[in-house]
Amino acid sequence: MHAQPTTQPAPHPDVTAETRAGDPRGRLGAAVWILAVVPFLAVQPAVGAAWRTPYSWVRNNISDLGNVHCGIWDASRPRYVCSPLHDLMNAAFAAHGALLLAGVLLTGRACWGRGARALTTRILFLISAAAWVLVGFVPADVDENLHVLGALCIMGVGNAALLCAAFLPRGALFAAIRPATFALALLALTAAALFFTRHDPGLGMGTLERLAAFGTDAWVLVAAVAVLRRRRADRP
Repeated sequence: MHAQPTTQPAPHPDVTAETRAGDPRGRLGAAVWILAVVPFLAVQPAVGAAWRTPYSWVRNNISDLGNVHCGIWDASRPRYVCSPLHDLMNAAFAAHGALLLAGVLLTGRACWGRGARALTTRILFLISAAAWVLVGFVPADVDENLHVLGALCIMGVGNAALLCAAFLPRGALFAAIRPATFALALLALTAAALFFTRHDPGLGMGTLERLAAFGTDAWVLVAAVAVLRRRRADRP
């Protein structure tokens, strides 16, 4: 009696050879994302600590750290702003965006999958990353309109990208972190809606802005870890 040959199930059409074998460019993209986020978050307390009038993480906007002039700012929520290390903060904004953008370009189909959903998600992330560069070059008290446009792209387009990432094709590496993606998208979109409509549930407008703006940063860290863990799993 002859043994029947065993057959392996066909891989899902969205699973590429790179997904199964590991993608060197994707690993580089993951490292770039970590470099984009960790120093960016670390520099903010240093810039805030240089304020003579204490910077409030609950009340002050992120952009206040990059304002180049000292004085009362923002007619809707008047507050005194004076950031001695504004040049450092604005350079950090621009570098953050450039590195996020590079990470999106380096992580390829193995991470995002194929098709319109994957392409749309990546384009939205690219727009959001470019917006960080914009706010770094155009502080709020230099050109408020352009700066607000950048902020809208970060918290609007960026969080739309986050929501789209929750629907990436099955088989894409980033689809494996779908539960975390959904949770971060829900939190960031809720915070953005409260921030833009000026409905503070008691967290403070500065807190709401951070939850809205840094949702994508949290996601790229989770995504980067997923890529690097896949590399370790692929080792013999």
